[in-house]
Amino acid sequence: MGQFRLIRLGEQLKQEIANMILRHEIKDPRVNEFLTINRVEVAGDLAYAKVFVSSFMDENAVKRGVQGLQSAAGFIQSSIAKKLSIYKFPKLTFVADFSMRDGYDMVQKLNELEKNAKEKETD
Repeated sequence: MGQFRLIRLGEQLKQEIANMILRHEIKDPRVNEFLTINRVEVAGDLAYAKVFVSSFMDENAVKRGVQGLQSAAGFIQSSIAKKLSIYKFPKLTFVADFSMRDGYDMVQKLNELEKNAKEKETD
């Protein structure tokens, strides 16, 4: 399958999973609407898809949410497979992704350093 088609399929999966979370179709109590699907990487042979999940909640809440999504992976796969017409549907694996929070923390540190540098210049 072409690279463009894999990227497009990943975007479709991302959108469908996010909609399922927002509509509360996943009944696992560990999954809540504060979880965000960052990206989906689909393997070239369509055997697997890795779904990166993040949130601004604490690490433990994100990990619990990922566990809830992983336990509901079969339901999610079957629900989406009914909507999409593809030859082979990938097996979904959910992974906690803390890159958004790490990036936010880095920006905060840079802003603090800039603020400190300006204070030293004025002194």
